[in-house]
Amino acid sequence: MYSKCFKRLIDFILSLIGLIILSPVFIVIALLIKLDSKGPVFFKQKRVGIHKSYFNIYKFRTMYTDTPKDMPTHMLNNPDAFITKIGKFLRKTSLDELPQLINIIKGEMAIIGPRPALYNQEDLIELRDKYKANDIRPGLTGWAQIHGRDELEIDVKAKLDGYYVEHLSFGLDIKCFFLTIASVLKHEGVVEGGTGSMNKGDD
Repeated sequence: MYSKCFKRLIDFILSLIGLIILSPVFIVIALLIKLDSKGPVFFKQKRVGIHKSYFNIYKFRTMYTDTPKDMPTHMLNNPDAFITKIGKFLRKTSLDELPQLINIIKGEMAIIGPRPALYNQEDLIELRDKYKANDIRPGLTGWAQIHGRDELEIDVKAKLDGYYVEHLSFGLDIKCFFLTIASVLKHEGVVEGGTGSMNKGDD
């Protein structure tokens, strides 16, 4: 009942309230981005949504405009060279993700769910099929996000996404929400240029 009815309603209401309350923050971030480097304030990228449909995810732009398009950060050579000064701060604090509140209002995403894969991340998409993680809306944050984020191997991420799908409930969403806040405040799991760093022994 929760996943079919109330989850979407709660997501819409909370995201709309969040967008209104955070509008001054959006304005400040937009100004900082424009002052820091040339290019648009927002960044759009093709991602995989529910039932493997496609949508454009919204983020604050954190990289220079000459960065290779549609390439996961961990596949870039020296990713730090592509990230702007304000971009490093936005990524470290996860503030670059705030525009996804618009995706949630539009019904393309949820507050809690598997993070949306790039359309060309075939390995992750295929593994999520195995765990039925492509059958729900992707999220702003999720079970995998609070258990390692960039530090996790692809197969581990998919398994954690599968766990979330299997145990989806209001209680689990509440737990994810508050653990995400704690993780963001501690800057946990953000590793530029590497997926699987936890298992590889990197800092």
